[in-house]
Amino acid sequence: MRLRRPLALAATAIITSALTALGPTHVAAADTGTRACAADKRGDFPIDTRIDEGPATYHPGDAPRHFSLDLTNTTATRCADLHPVLVLVDEARKLTPKRITLEFRDAGRWRPVTVERTGRDENIGVFDGFPGFSVGAGDTVSVDVRLAFADDTRPDRVVATAALVRRKDDDGDWVGESDDYPFTIEEAAGPTLADELARTGPRALLGLGVAAGTLLLAGTTLVVGARRLRVGGR
Repeated sequence: MRLRRPLALAATAIITSALTALGPTHVAAADTGTRACAADKRGDFPIDTRIDEGPATYHPGDAPRHFSLDLTNTTATRCADLHPVLVLVDEARKLTPKRITLEFRDAGRWRPVTVERTGRDENIGVFDGFPGFSVGAGDTVSVDVRLAFADDTRPDRVVATAALVRRKDDDGDWVGESDDYPFTIEEAAGPTLADELARTGPRALLGLGVAAGTLLLAGTTLVVGARRLRVGGR
């Protein structure tokens, strides 16, 4: 299962609408009046976009798992107002936004991402609520992302793809797209003895100690009783 260009183009209307809702923005002086940060005639994107260190599996109800989104500027000009867009396509087409928790780190704080469902049953999250990332010429910016799924999420196979939109006034240019990042959502793992002890705390340990002490006392009593019987039999 692979996210292809037609899907990316189909999502453009949703992404542009989300960026438009943010209102006009100031475009950095470094790239004002130039097309250096737009795709060229061959369709090559100016920002090399890559999902790095993504986990292979997620478990419903677990804490969020982390991966990074690397944005590399391949041009000779600073590119600003960059908004990543994460597209999740699940094999069963049953995954819904309410089961997805998606956040990204900006300026030392975690920002939530609103996930929307398309008419093709894909889930799209636009990284908004901030001015956008800025990447200097030839530089790379790594965006920390975390993703989790609700405890009632069913097992599934998912492909995530990151696209990159450069907001420009009240419009947006498509300036980057990553390769596919496949992963699976597996059944939630059952609690281990260590988990149970951690959950119940010292009282559980005290209970185990009392139980062990009771068994030891009972065993001692049986041994003493058996010895008395042997002595009396003589």
